Amino acid sequence: MAVLGNPDMLTRKIKLCHINAHITCRLCEGYLIDATTVTECLHTFCRSCLVKYLEENNTCPTCRIVIHQSHPLQYIGHDRTMQDIVYKLVPGLQEAEIKKQRDFYQKLGMEVPGDIKGELCNVKTHLDQRNGDAKSEDTANKEAGEEKPEEDNDYHRSDEQVSICLECNSSKLRGLKRKWIRCSAQATVLHLKKFIAKKLNLTSFNELDILCNEEILGKDHTLKFVVVTRWRFKKSPLLLHYRPKMDLL
Repeated sequence: MAVLGNPDMLTRKIKLCHINAHITCRLCEGYLIDATTVTECLHTFCRSCLVKYLEENNTCPTCRIVIHQSHPLQYIGHDRTMQDIVYKLVPGLQEAEIKKQRDFYQKLGMEVPGDIKGELCNVKTHLDQRNGDAKSEDTANKEAGEEKPEEDNDYHRSDEQVSICLECNSSKLRGLKRKWIRCSAQATVLHLKKFIAKKLNLTSFNELDILCNEEILGKDHTLKFVVVTRWRFKKSPLLLHYRPKMDLL
């Protein structure tokens, strides 16, 4: 009980160098950025590093287990929890990465995507609070309450947007009345499956496969990831096909 009563005995400081092996990418040896995990073995890498590696390989860079013989990119997924941990452990990393992305878009003369703007605002608010520049908690809560309806009604319209054409690729399903849609680049293939299942009155969205360039897409892939890896240098809209699962046509 004496130990529990002493706060100093409950505090244990760990040097960052002691955990670096768990929060760095084996491919670039830098801290994880856009952390992406292999679903087969749960090893994590930077998304850009892993995608580039899997263009010529089908095994995990760490344990060499075969991810998939022909479509390894369908068996990797964004690891938001790991990325949040890395950003919390490494001071200034998130701010530096967002600044890099913002400078990249500005250098090309392109509009900065809404998701990057949002992250930048969140980081700035966090820094202000840490430096003691934020308003009192009561005032902040009041303002948050007033702004909440506007935030709730945004429905990700401020995100980077992707134009999509959804075509039916099977005689067993009917086509959508409105096959042209525009939605957030952060939406996933799973969201599209649920959308199509609802429109076609299917009993389960798990009955569907969604394909791009005749390749089945993983349910956790974001539309931004699909555009970058499957539709690069092609004109909008992103063309996707849907069909019943295991329908070989």
